[in-house]
Amino acid sequence: MAEKRDYYEVLGVERNADADTIKKAYRKAAIKYHPDKNPGDKEAEEKFKEAAEAYDVLSNDDKRARYDRFGHAGMNGAGGGGGFGGFGGAGGFTMEDIFEQFGDIFGGAFGGGFSSFGGRGGRQKRTSRGSDIRVTVKLSLKEISEGVTKKLKINKTLACSKCGGTGAKDSASFATCSRCGGSGYVITVQDSFFGRMQTQSVCPECQGSGKIIKNKCEQCGGEGTERGSEIIEVTIPKGVAEGMALTVRGKGNAARQGGVNGDLIVVIEEEHNPELVRDGNDLAHTLNITVTTAILGGEVEVPTIEGRVRIKIAPGTHAGKVLRIRGKGLPDVNGRGRGDIKVMVDITIPGEVTTKERELVEKLAEQPNFKDPEKLENQNILERMKSFFRG
Repeated sequence: MAEKRDYYEVLGVERNADADTIKKAYRKAAIKYHPDKNPGDKEAEEKFKEAAEAYDVLSNDDKRARYDRFGHAGMNGAGGGGGFGGFGGAGGFTMEDIFEQFGDIFGGAFGGGFSSFGGRGGRQKRTSRGSDIRVTVKLSLKEISEGVTKKLKINKTLACSKCGGTGAKDSASFATCSRCGGSGYVITVQDSFFGRMQTQSVCPECQGSGKIIKNKCEQCGGEGTERGSEIIEVTIPKGVAEGMALTVRGKGNAARQGGVNGDLIVVIEEEHNPELVRDGNDLAHTLNITVTTAILGGEVEVPTIEGRVRIKIAPGTHAGKVLRIRGKGLPDVNGRGRGDIKVMVDITIPGEVTTKERELVEKLAEQPNFKDPEKLENQNILERMKSFFRG
């Protein structure tokens, strides 16, 4: 599978481009590769979809921030149960999805606006969209390290089980909207100083669907929805970080009268670990050792994600020294290796000592290597002065 191109590169804009620049760049690319201008050209169709995918992310502040931080991994995870990402690759959006979501951006570039793929002239009927659902998922360091699949019970708005979401009693209960003639839009003509102007707006009678319901479903009252719950299996890629949001497309709330479902937004929260603290892809651990271990060296146990391991402490190790266990940190979300465990040494000083311990420490303090450095310095100065006066 070809590597996905950078979204900024796709639209030909700088990473600090403002919203207006991004919108203009997308409009230019979409017009260039639009299927009506390139009939039967599969390469142009893919580039059209690629541009729409890039615009979907870069025109949304939340998605753009995630993309800037995590790259493509922040948008589509690693696939799996829920199918992450607004697009999930160029094939995630259909051509109809693109025209529905972004049709207004093109204006009259093709004489009457874009139609669905392969057609011209008429606007698509407006389709309602369900709201997104945002949930938080707590992960342990082990789950972050290995990746995990979670089964989430989501309370949500579902399509009505009786009418299948249409809101109608049966298939014969629909009629073409008399106000818009089934187009979903109405034209308003207005005379102004500049001449006669026509504006097109969503039909207020059918809300853009082009049809009305004569006999409503008795269970949902014509809304096409009902409350319920769904078990959704979500695959979370390894290396995700606190605050990262993953999108499971189409698993949000159902829309009224057979519209498009919203998305499920899964926000990552890291569980507190009492021994390992995350620092990017590295993990930090504070290791308390005794005075004797610091002086003489030895072996101690430290925690890792997989379990406890023993490491060597060199003789003469001082407080504040940082030891590294290479490759035992967290994996990079974009697949660029693993971090380390940083072991920060701290020396434990006993608060109370026995009489025997005190005697031993006092004897030790008289030894050259254990004398107070300041006293040693003063003693050296005194000896030098005595030598000077002796001649």
